[in-house]
Amino acid sequence: MESTFSSPAEAALQREAGVPGLLTPLPDLDRVYELERVAGFVRDLGCERVALQFPDQLLGDAAAVAARLEETTGSKMFILGDTAYGSCCVDVLGAEQAGAQALVHFGPACLSPPARPLPITFVLGHRSVALELCVKAFEAQNPDPKAPVVLLSEPACAHALEALATLLRPRYLDLLVSSPAFPLPVGSLSPEPKPLERFGRRFPLAPGRHLEEYGAFYVGGSETSPDLDLDPDLSRLLLGWAPGRPFSSCCPDTGKTQDEGARAGRLRARRQYLVERARDARVVGLLAGTLGVAQHREALAHLRSLTQAAGKRSYVLALGRPTPAKLANFPEMDVFVLLACPLGALSPQLSGSFFRPILAPCELEASCNPAWPPPGLAPYLTHYADLLPGSPFHVPLPPPESELWETPDVSLITGELRPPPAWKSSNDPGSLAVTPRPQLELAESSPAASFLSSRSWQGLEPRLGQTPVTEAVSGRRGIAIAYEDEGNG
Repeated sequence: MESTFSSPAEAALQREAGVPGLLTPLPDLDRVYELERVAGFVRDLGCERVALQFPDQLLGDAAAVAARLEETTGSKMFILGDTAYGSCCVDVLGAEQAGAQALVHFGPACLSPPARPLPITFVLGHRSVALELCVKAFEAQNPDPKAPVVLLSEPACAHALEALATLLRPRYLDLLVSSPAFPLPVGSLSPEPKPLERFGRRFPLAPGRHLEEYGAFYVGGSETSPDLDLDPDLSRLLLGWAPGRPFSSCCPDTGKTQDEGARAGRLRARRQYLVERARDARVVGLLAGTLGVAQHREALAHLRSLTQAAGKRSYVLALGRPTPAKLANFPEMDVFVLLACPLGALSPQLSGSFFRPILAPCELEASCNPAWPPPGLAPYLTHYADLLPGSPFHVPLPPPESELWETPDVSLITGELRPPPAWKSSNDPGSLAVTPRPQLELAESSPAASFLSSRSWQGLEPRLGQTPVTEAVSGRRGIAIAYEDEGNG
């Protein structure tokens, strides 16, 4: 029973964390992991204890990288290899437990701001990019030299975007190069004018220009990537990009291109289906999918107020990484909402493995807030921070007397008319709804209790007054391995 509610300790010990042994040849460690830059980062801060965070697939190189950095810097290195939620998020809590004064994150990263201040540097990796093939692919996809286009890439290919833009700029006049939105060093001033930050990237837009005007050319991925295994970083770009603008991807190894318009349409259709499921739901399970990303507490409170205003009951569940076995213990839930970083909320999930759909926070906002979305907003926001007050995308709930709450709404799944939600202010201390019983008793109206009453087996029945009264007798003594009434044999 314990293993179904939390990941057992044996699973962490028996799981094969990547390929055993060294993955990268020793002469290539400095280049692949940018050890010279990392060593300079540690020396500039004067840190004595530094945490090195690796994803599972890179743990084979962790010991060699830590030993090389300890040799060059003289600082003590600690390896963080088993994060509680997703390896793309900075594990600030794990670094603090090790007493680290700084953290180095290796591998793909969501670049979400951490919940606590800590000097951090990122090593995204260097995937080789065939520039000449990518140039030919770009020219084939964008025949108009005056069309505005943004160069995007997966994190490991970001190092090649400037070189690619240099080869394209003699012909293409309106080319914009994105860059990873690394956190600024502690104490440094933000550049002026401040570039637009979205999708974990910075876009140096000219004054008066908007990102919705640009098409996109994405460098990354592979030739064969089915929708179910689509990289979450590419998924958030396809969902959040302006639907009317072209979006194409290019394999950095072969230069093969693909128009992503059809795939983006399927992703949006799937997300719209999840919004409809959330509108039909009466009970919502809020899954805590991060503890290290900034504003996760405020986002959780915001989601609870949304469900309360829409007349739904919500329960907060802290289960670590969601698995079908864990979530199957809560059949009362109609849908689950995963409160995680943008990449964690869009991570690939095996179709049919979860008995209830798992939504992102934006989908719950669209289902519970009748004023959503505002005019001109991109179709999909991928970070829960964009939903909170203070964000330019925040849409407050309409007042109780607004006609938006009374707008007739028909479910596209069941075909039934949805009743308007009973407005309940989030400031209300929580008066519980009660329903009268035939015996003039009062009981709390709970969705969980209603679900239990509809089940054929409801647990052990007390059967009061239906069993004879007997005297108490002495039970067995001892422990399960050897009771006192059992012989030595």
